[in-house]
Parts: sequence; structure tokens; C-alpha cells
Amino acid sequence: MQKLKITEMQRLSPDEYRDVAKTPLVAVLDNVRSMHNVGSVFRTADSFRMEKIFLCGISNTPPNAEIHKTALGAELSVEWEYFADTHKVIEILKAQNYTVLAVEQAHGSTMLNEFNINTTNKYALIFGNEVHGIQQSVVDLCDGCIEIPQLGTKHSLNVSVSAGIVIWEFAKQLITL
Repeated sequence: MQKLKITEMQRLSPDEYRDVAKTPLVAVLDNVRSMHNVGSVFRTADSFRMEKIFLCGISNTPPNAEIHKTALGAELSVEWEYFADTHKVIEILKAQNYTVLAVEQAHGSTMLNEFNINTTNKYALIFGNEVHGIQQSVVDLCDGCIEIPQLGTKHSLNVSVSAGIVIWEFAKQLITL
């Protein structure tokens, strides 16, 4: 096998990306402090043609060299918006008929592999701070919690890894190519 060259991959330009149909999926970053994690979520969002990323609280925003280092330009293609208050974003998303889900370990959470994705719904996935997770007051406003099953000794995954896993699971069922 021969690896593909970038010119053979037929990727969209940022302008073309803005005009194509998007996966009915948004990410909300609730106080994600690492710019590398923010950039990684941008890159994942671009890969799966997500509608938008909401950056909230202490989450940094583009333009930023540290975000760009991992986003590799995805911050130029994926629509994003900053809100100081994550609660306001949830209010807006619910008014737009999104099912809002916290990706968090919580009493009553649904394991990702057991969650039934309704392909007619729009989803908003909330990802939290690297140390403290999603604010409890934000979890309280969500329609549910999704948890990634883990089998080892550690109790958590890096937020950008969690985003990649959960976004992939949702995107593979929601994408219409």
C-alpha cells in the first residue's frame, strides 16, 4: 500500500466547507483550559463536518497560536462562538430543539455504547474542564449524561480524547453522505 498524498485526498477548502451540509451536531466546551485540547476539538469537528463549537468560560478562542498548533487550520473552517456563561448556550440550544447531553460520569448516566441516537434529532455535546469536568449547574440543565465505558485503573480520559470518541460515535450515525 502507498500512503495518499494530500493532493489525492480531495479535501474541501474552508470556503467549500462553510457551504456544505453539516452533521446535526455541536460541541460545547465548558471551561476547557488547555488550548491544545480546544484545537484538537476543532480538528475533530472539522473532520466530521460538525455545525459549530461553543467556547465557554475560560476556554480560549481563535485566533491563537497554541490553538492553531493542534487545530491545523480547522479553527478557520468550523464555525465557533464564545459565551462567558455555558448556561446561556444551553438555553439557546434547547430553544433550537437540540438534545443537550453532558459527557460526564454521573449518577444515572447512560453508557455511550448503550445510548440510542435518534437520527432525526440535533445533538449538543458538552465537554468539561480537564480537572473538574462539567459544572454541576450545567449538568443539571442537560437532557442527559453520556459516559464512556472505561475498564482500566484511571477514572477519566483527556477531554480531547473523550470528544473524539463521543463525536465519532454520534457522527457515524448522523452523517449523511
